[in-house]
Amino acid sequence: MKLVWFRNDLRLADNPALRYACAGDGPVAALFIISPTQWRQHKMAPIRQRFMLAQVDELGRELAALGIPLHLLRVETFAEAPAALSDLCRELGVTQLYANQAIEIDEQRRDHAVTAALAEQAVSCHWLNGCCVLPPGRVLTGSGEMFKVFTPFSRAWLKALDEEGFVIHRAPATRGEPQPWQPLAERAWVDEALGELTADPRWPVGEVEALRRLNIFLEQAVLDYGETRDFPAIAGTSVLSPYLAAGIISPRQCVAALQQRLGYRPQSKAQPGFVWLNELIWREFYRHLLVLIPTLSMNRPFKPETAALPWSWDPDAFAAWCEGRTGYPIVDAAMRCLNTTGWMHNRLRMIVASFLTKDLHIHWRLGEDYFMSRLIDGDLAANNGGWQWAAGTGADAAPYFRVFNPTTQGQRFDPQGEFIRTWVTELADIPAAYVHQPHDWLRLKGRQDYPAPMVDHAVARVRAIEMFRSLEK
Repeated sequence: MKLVWFRNDLRLADNPALRYACAGDGPVAALFIISPTQWRQHKMAPIRQRFMLAQVDELGRELAALGIPLHLLRVETFAEAPAALSDLCRELGVTQLYANQAIEIDEQRRDHAVTAALAEQAVSCHWLNGCCVLPPGRVLTGSGEMFKVFTPFSRAWLKALDEEGFVIHRAPATRGEPQPWQPLAERAWVDEALGELTADPRWPVGEVEALRRLNIFLEQAVLDYGETRDFPAIAGTSVLSPYLAAGIISPRQCVAALQQRLGYRPQSKAQPGFVWLNELIWREFYRHLLVLIPTLSMNRPFKPETAALPWSWDPDAFAAWCEGRTGYPIVDAAMRCLNTTGWMHNRLRMIVASFLTKDLHIHWRLGEDYFMSRLIDGDLAANNGGWQWAAGTGADAAPYFRVFNPTTQGQRFDPQGEFIRTWVTELADIPAAYVHQPHDWLRLKGRQDYPAPMVDHAVARVRAIEMFRSLEK
């Protein structure tokens, strides 16, 4: 018996672990492990848990139709996984375990412990690359080291991809009689562990849905992506991040579909489609970094010297940021959108992260954790990479003097205030000319229903730069 352990790779197509487990004859079973306490410790958002488990339900039905039973195990923490897996392998008569590699440090430690435990009962473990187009360790400098800077990584990644190419694995064929599948909502122990399991209707699950979104984006928006991607009121992005984070679609499928749409693989900014491909390369870069520098999984900065920065931990200021009442309309609209939908446009993520760290001078770790606790697409590598980039502690050549002005960012990327008025209801009736600096207009109307700016941006910017310059003394 061969066992496939699904994690953040909840798909049939282009799943190397599933593909190799199904090669040859013999029975195949599948596994998903629910770890409620561990998920809470990792700040996994409830909306992400529900999305992931809805996909597990979908995957269970699809596997059952192929004759592959999906087993569910519940362990509270990763520390319990080796023993639970050993028991299941013994019960099923498993001789080989297949899984796609994890990149986070806690997950890697869990997998090493599983390998050791299963070796004691002669179960061999096969770990494959299912999370990246090119696996961590494949893209190297001329001296054989992994990259710490994005631009040379991007060039080397494109070259390596040209040299190696890649394969999209097909979904497995039927392997036997259909198996029964009991929906998760009917399993009392799942409900007890996680509460309400109803997925958000804004985020339908399924590989068909992920491919539908990808194809619509490629047909309608990818050629204009470089011009439209920064405007939150425009549907200019793929909105695939939740599906990539849960592994409902793979990055290889995205690259292959882009190539098919264009007839070529773009190599530079001058070529249509490259800007979106470059976002996928950023995703790869942050995942490779997480493997190269395990301390990134431990709340440590990429640049060790920035650990000495005198960050604030002001709970009242942090709460105002979380709740979208900073007095800066684009920041408040973005945070209220996140709190309601579980998703935030990428440009807005940069704006609110810069505001928290460079205007309020609050530690990026608080923002990183808050995002993970709210985002449906919460992914440690991308989230940590984005927050450290914004905070000036991450992989960036010139970090400390980049301080986004929240007012001018709003004026540039939401010029008519459409996004702002959607989410900051106090400003729904304000004229576009005043929407980014509404306070004088509100005072003329005798209104006090929207907060005054928490800080003077010009003053806060100077303080942020001084914080970083002090490290050089």
